[in-house]
Amino acid sequence: MSVDTSSRRGTRDGGATPAGRRPKATDRARQEARLGWYLAGPAFVILVAVTGYPILQALYDSLWSYRLTAPADREFIGLRNYGVILTDPLWLSSLANTVLITVVTVAVELVLGFALAMVMHKVLGWLRPIVRTAILVPYAIITVVSAYAWQYAFGLTTGFMNAVLNLDDFDWFANKWTALLVICLSEIWKTTPFISLLLLAGLAQVPEDMHEAAKVDGATAWERLWKVTLPNMKASIMVALLFRALDAFRIFDNVFIMTKGAADTETVSFLAYNQTISRLEIGLGSAVSVLLFVCVIVICFIAIKVFKVDLARARGES
Repeated sequence: MSVDTSSRRGTRDGGATPAGRRPKATDRARQEARLGWYLAGPAFVILVAVTGYPILQALYDSLWSYRLTAPADREFIGLRNYGVILTDPLWLSSLANTVLITVVTVAVELVLGFALAMVMHKVLGWLRPIVRTAILVPYAIITVVSAYAWQYAFGLTTGFMNAVLNLDDFDWFANKWTALLVICLSEIWKTTPFISLLLLAGLAQVPEDMHEAAKVDGATAWERLWKVTLPNMKASIMVALLFRALDAFRIFDNVFIMTKGAADTETVSFLAYNQTISRLEIGLGSAVSVLLFVCVIVICFIAIKVFKVDLARARGES
């Protein structure tokens, strides 16, 4: 019986890489990585210093019973603030509102953003810069200005949406679900262009010859979308999803402008604001901020684990 040893010879001779062993980085890849650290290193150090100190200070303050109006009564209580926050129904309600806003807005924005990215990618000639500029206009508007515009549009006395929808004296911000609906709509309108911009960069990386080959094989447009376009955009989708989810989970401006937390619309960031600024409870507010930071880390971990994107391969280094 003859045994094919070509695969073993190829591995021994360097013609193939053993399964489970990652290929060694080339000299060019190492040089590019070194150059990247040289260029980004100073900014990275400053960023760590600027963001690291507030995080550590918040973690330290969260271990104390500390009210700004009574600094002399400061007392070390360990993790008691976290117990108070985690057992408070207001925390659970704020967390539920935040998760709901994040899931709804990010899901809708991914779909709409991909559609807009396809439009911007397909438009040719002199229309391309006009279309791209028009799509990106909402993202250029300051969030506070956008929130005031949506509050004005849906306001009971100032708004015009009741007339458009033929509703008589309907107060959108008096009910939790309609208020959250307006907040989500304002977020979707404001940040969908950001998603479309990131996905447009991903579309530009999809090889056109793969689409042509799929057409020759008889694949429909839907099949080319699911089997060619989206798999090659996996890294861009993960980046867009991660960036937008982190931003949506920290939502504050729209809630502050439109409802100020009324009608059970508080989010985690607004809860931290209320504890720290309104009630001057530095210890409890710091504990909420730390829990918000932990939630953000969990979101990052889940996104990276779910997508399992090899960024080196996405850059074409493997």
